[in-house]
Amino acid sequence: MLNQDKFSMGLAGEGWEIEISRPAAFTGATANTRGDKDGTKATMKIFDVTGDVLVRIFGVCTTAPTGATGTVEVGVTGNTAGLLPLTTATDLAANEIWNDATPTEVGAGLLSNILGPYLVVNGLDINEKVATADLTAGQIYYVCFWRPLTADSKVVGLSE
Repeated sequence: MLNQDKFSMGLAGEGWEIEISRPAAFTGATANTRGDKDGTKATMKIFDVTGDVLVRIFGVCTTAPTGATGTVEVGVTGNTAGLLPLTTATDLAANEIWNDATPTEVGAGLLSNILGPYLVVNGLDINEKVATADLTAGQIYYVCFWRPLTADSKVVGLSE
């Protein structure tokens, strides 16, 4: 797909799909909820993956996280920061785009600043991991551009 100036828009027409994951807000002061660094959701699935896929992913902070110096990262089992590197979640501001270890883009940013594309293989799901300290409030949702590499490939965003 081309924009009005006949330049490629970078995703449409190139085989990319878009999926969004909208998990519940951080409530880590409550045991076993999103943001509880020691609970059952310290590592939480945000995208269900089938097959082998190529992905580019970023987070959008809608409400600044709170809770000491809690950290967050996104990846797969065995590589928990492989897609979005570890960052101090409480440094994220409302409307900030989390696309690297030191995000600075608020409200708008360049697609070229989104890391990747990365290979995710063998149906490894994409997870968010909270560590260091509980995140007691705030919200980040995720956008995943993905492209299938095998016939059965699929990415599905999860919401709570």
